[in-house]
Amino acid sequence: MNMLWLLRMRRLLQNPPSPKRLKWIAVIIVISLLIFGFEQLFGWPEWLTVNKGIRR
Repeated sequence: MNMLWLLRMRRLLQNPPSPKRLKWIAVIIVISLLIFGFEQLFGWPEWLTVNKGIRR
């Protein structure tokens, strides 16, 4: 583990985030997991795929 991560953890323990911020982070994680689950269940749509260009 990097020393920078240890310093970040120490700072988080001394000054924990507010409950409002924790709820916001939880909402973002849940939305991300829902999108991931939808993609795993139904696959990636063709209309969201980037064109690979013209083949010669």
